[in-house]
Amino acid sequence: MSSQASHGREDRLCLKEPAGWFAAGASFRRALRTLSDGAFKLFAHICMEADRRTGRFEAVQAELAKAIGKSRRIVGKYVEELQSKEVCTVRSGRNQHARTCFEIRDNYWPYRRTEEIECADAQIRNSYVEAVKNRFVTIGCTVGSFSSRDAQLAQDFQSHGIPLETVQGALLMGAVRKYVSWLNGGLPQPIGSLAYFSALVMEIQERPFPAGYDEYLQRKVMQLTRAWETQSSAESQNGCLTPGRDETAQ
Repeated sequence: MSSQASHGREDRLCLKEPAGWFAAGASFRRALRTLSDGAFKLFAHICMEADRRTGRFEAVQAELAKAIGKSRRIVGKYVEELQSKEVCTVRSGRNQHARTCFEIRDNYWPYRRTEEIECADAQIRNSYVEAVKNRFVTIGCTVGSFSSRDAQLAQDFQSHGIPLETVQGALLMGAVRKYVSWLNGGLPQPIGSLAYFSALVMEIQERPFPAGYDEYLQRKVMQLTRAWETQSSAESQNGCLTPGRDETAQ
């Protein structure tokens, strides 16, 4: 039989039962080589019954004995072997009638645990918020700090599926408009919160930037920042105030 035909048959393979199966791969083979026959049988039963999200399973010894067709005394030895060979973490019940908790250790558990997934998700959220924070505090026309309310808004942007590039683009566009306003005599009051850019985020979502436009905005912000710093320095040296500052003094 040709290799191509063999692959074709594998592509058509399907499970008879859509639920109740266990991913028996490299970790399962590792346990097969590590454990005695009886302990491996107990391990296989625990794997089939364990919560796929956590790798945990609880049972009394009588239930385990019935499941694998062994006495409670020998099951106790298998449990000790699972723990001594570091295949499972075992938290024994206070007596033979109390439930024992098994947690299959990472080297023998093929699934990602819920805690790991949540941690990974949190890291992604944190990196998104951190990127928004970095752009906000360094863009030059803001107050230079990022509040917990700003962080929550950034998380809201992410939870609504708004790409990071869209939010950063809104910050650049808002900064360009703010600097132009200052240079034209507007009140030089820094932007106090991320909420200032919310309307721009929606605007860019509806009409995304053409290719390369965010790089243009980045250069424009740098140019306007230098122009504003030059103007502010000249006014300070001459003892002058812009019209915007006159309004503040009134």
